[in-house]
Amino acid sequence: MNRHEHVNRHERVKPHAEIAEVWPRDGRVRLVGRIHGRPAEGDWRLLLTRRGRTDRPLDYPAQVKGDRFEGELPLADLVTPDPAEIEEWDIHLTDGEARLRAGRQLDDIHGKKKIMVFPEQRVRGLRVRPYYTVKDNLSLECRTGATS
Repeated sequence: MNRHEHVNRHERVKPHAEIAEVWPRDGRVRLVGRIHGRPAEGDWRLLLTRRGRTDRPLDYPAQVKGDRFEGELPLADLVTPDPAEIEEWDIHLTDGEARLRAGRQLDDIHGKKKIMVFPEQRVRGLRVRPYYTVKDNLSLECRTGATS
């Protein structure tokens, strides 16, 4: 891909929270990235939405400087009174108006789901690990029960 094609591809990618670093450790997942395709002014927060139970999202402060953001997700908050064997939480960045999906779209690595594997953490009977979806978005997978 030449430079011109690379620039055009970036222009075609819809606004999102471009993930640069994922740090799963100490009962938290720290995320670092850039806001892509949208002005970064305002107060931003990391938003976690449980698939199948979108009525109770979790949100956490995100520090934004220029277009760069970072924030942490405490994994103990993912322990729910009604856990399923496997649950997934989608990650967004929001300023209350825009809701930008967190993912890694601007590199040349496709199929991250099979390539990038993050370590699992355990918190109160829950096994949690970040993962990239088939669309290269970042989500969290939570599993209950014994290790398989």
